[in-house]
Amino acid sequence: MSVENWDEFRTAFQVAKMGTVSGAAQALGVHHATVIRHIDALESRLGVKLFQRHARGYTPTEAGLDVLKVAQTTDDQLSQLVSRIKGRGEEVAGELVVTSLPGMGPLLAPVLAEFQREHPALSVRYLTGERVFRLEYGEAHVAIRAGRPPQEPDNVVQPFYSQDIGLYAHQRYFDTYGEPQGEGDALAKELRFISMDDSHSRAPFVIWINENVPASNVVFRTSDMGAMNDAINAGAGVGFMPTWMAHGRENIREILPARPEWGSQNWIVTHVDLHRTPKVQAFLTFLKARAKEWPGAQ
Repeated sequence: MSVENWDEFRTAFQVAKMGTVSGAAQALGVHHATVIRHIDALESRLGVKLFQRHARGYTPTEAGLDVLKVAQTTDDQLSQLVSRIKGRGEEVAGELVVTSLPGMGPLLAPVLAEFQREHPALSVRYLTGERVFRLEYGEAHVAIRAGRPPQEPDNVVQPFYSQDIGLYAHQRYFDTYGEPQGEGDALAKELRFISMDDSHSRAPFVIWINENVPASNVVFRTSDMGAMNDAINAGAGVGFMPTWMAHGRENIREILPARPEWGSQNWIVTHVDLHRTPKVQAFLTFLKARAKEWPGAQ
């Protein structure tokens, strides 16, 4: 039988050896939830119970003892393999996978390109999208997420760049629909708005639109922040965008200045198993330094 996921077998070996989930988690340097997930996944794949669960811990079944025996027999060889892999891991090389919402692209892409120039042996994958990439399954090394702090137990979460968001329109909008007459929040009932297609979006400005703008005034919806900016530029309506993106852009006018409740707090998220690797640490140090130069950085 081929080993489809060595991490799961290694976890089972440690549970059999230590007798408890907490002991195995400490030995492996991972969260106890990771140990439980690995054992459940391995038992599901093999179609057999490896452990009897009881109040004092985990006792190997006959199949579990087989796993322990095989792991003990090959422990020296596996230790040598791990040492060789760790040795290669000291170099900033191989593949680095970073994810973020699409709107962060103009800020992150130049940083990734510069980091790659400093490390020519590195291959970069920059994945953008609304879905949350699962770090625990190796879908990415580093994720930049917005909104509330991520709560996954195996992740390391650090506060990152906070984007100020204001309400803007292109001059084309005013040429077509005229100058607004009201001021402040009264404009919510007067202007034609661009918003996200998902009315349940977690974006703070969408929540504000839902609470303050009549549904009939939302005349253009899109599923993508980049398309929203394109629609603003086309004069389809007024819309929200980061202040760093709006400032200096020709013919873009501010309707309402940035407010704290519209802002977007971002977080750097890494998985605990990869957080301390040289490649990830090198990139995090580089990213944080460059982010201090971004518009509005604190």
